[in-house]
Amino acid sequence: MAETKREIERKYESDDSGLPDLTGVAGVASVLDQGVAELDATYYDTSDLRLAAASITLRRRTGGSDAGWHLKLPVAAGIRDEIRAPLSDAVPDELAGLVRSRVREGQLVPVVRLRSERDVRLLLDAEGRLLAEASVDAVRADRLFGGEGSAQWTEIEVELADGGDPALLDKLDKGLRKAGVRPSKSASKLARALAETAPRKKRAKAKAAAEGGGAKPVAEGKDDAEGKGKGKGKGKGKGKGKGKGDAKSKGRAEGQPAVEAAAAGREAPDREPVTAGDHVLAYVRAQRDAILALDPAVRQETEDAVHDMRVATRRLRSTFRSFRKVLDRSVTDPIGVELKWLAGELGVGRDQEVLAERLAEGLDDLPHTLVSGPMGERLQTWAKAQHRGSRRRLLGVLDSGRYLTLLDTLDAFVADPPLRTAAEGKPAKVLAKAVRKDLGKVSDLVEQALEEPPGHERDEGLHEARKKAKRTRYAAETATPAIGGPAKALAKSMKSLQSLLGEHQDSVMARQALRELSAVAHAAGESAFTYGLLYGREERRAELVEKELPTAWDRIRGAAEV
Repeated sequence: MAETKREIERKYESDDSGLPDLTGVAGVASVLDQGVAELDATYYDTSDLRLAAASITLRRRTGGSDAGWHLKLPVAAGIRDEIRAPLSDAVPDELAGLVRSRVREGQLVPVVRLRSERDVRLLLDAEGRLLAEASVDAVRADRLFGGEGSAQWTEIEVELADGGDPALLDKLDKGLRKAGVRPSKSASKLARALAETAPRKKRAKAKAAAEGGGAKPVAEGKDDAEGKGKGKGKGKGKGKGKGKGDAKSKGRAEGQPAVEAAAAGREAPDREPVTAGDHVLAYVRAQRDAILALDPAVRQETEDAVHDMRVATRRLRSTFRSFRKVLDRSVTDPIGVELKWLAGELGVGRDQEVLAERLAEGLDDLPHTLVSGPMGERLQTWAKAQHRGSRRRLLGVLDSGRYLTLLDTLDAFVADPPLRTAAEGKPAKVLAKAVRKDLGKVSDLVEQALEEPPGHERDEGLHEARKKAKRTRYAAETATPAIGGPAKALAKSMKSLQSLLGEHQDSVMARQALRELSAVAHAAGESAFTYGLLYGREERRAELVEKELPTAWDRIRGAAEV
């Protein structure tokens, strides 16, 4: 069974071979020598280094106190989550699953072997508590695939103790710099190894990219040998180099230097958006990247990961629909169908989870004297059964060919976006027009729903208005970098409307669930009184939203100008 550890560390270089004396720095009272450990790690990646390009490392390591398989997923600068699994000959299935959204149908192969002599020191406070671990690593890297030769270097690594205050690393950083130690140019040992053992021509191109030479971005997708034509981007026609997709038909072989640069933490800086197409594509890329980054978190059941991935999926689909004057809908519509499918699959478990929490909270709010029958136990059983079923289904979706093909399609889209003529237009004009069009649809739907008498038709109308409010919010988010304050204010207004209408829709769904649960309880000979009581309360909550909506809508509409 894999375990996860949060790793917060900093890496340094020095012209000297040892660790400076840190006694007295940042509350360090003593430094305890732990001796030298011999570490031997083999790093795995695809042949085109997709994991390295995403700052992900997967290794099999022997030696030291934590021998085994280690998968490191980036969280923020200097912070990674390390998922550990016991030693085995092959990559553990659990870790392979966590990188499937990157690897897809490709194969994981050994790419680098790192052997290190690690001189370890424990930094302790006055009470003998561990503050951090510092080590001096003498490293030898040997390229096993896609490169040549070896590299050697010495680095200093400082890792915060579990539960420690990250501010401690800032204090230690000052002490190290005063002693002549400088931050490492590479984000990880693997990044440095890949950069220094790349073929000479690729190293030259990677260096040029790092210095602003403009190496081409690499689309993720299948191995060249297995997925020819996918994610390659032709780079022709529309766009004239302004966000059109720089990966040419020669594919990943041309873009490999950019992978090396990314692996070394030296990606070429992105150009500032200029055209309307630039802004839309920047938003599209951000959502595609969010889906890929959230995939492992969803598999691990990290809190809110399913919700966040669903939101990214919806944002992407909404962007395709809102900016049809910018992106060719003959390409985006089929992708939108697949995004709708994915959002629906992500929503099965998420909607059930939110609904179960709402019903449980409603039951907890009732006086004990008004709770009849085993309603609490029945709610828990229902919620657990729903979660187990949706969990199995979602994991099947994330491992499915349909999902992996969608990721390939998104990569190909980003590499070679189908821009229309309006993509070359001024952002403030093109984007504002699209946002105003979406806002008009929201306005029509809200007003039509309010004209309906209370009941199913009004409920459906308000639900449609909520969905369009989300779409308008996402369009305004896309336009905010170009338009500024007005678009930002509109996004905030639409979020407010979305929340209000979301409360109404949650009440509709809760009442439907209560009807179904009460029927089951009644059939089992249990009292349905409490179900009816909660139903009435949910009905009242919806009535209050409908009563508040006209005034709230007038306020929101007055502030919604772009």
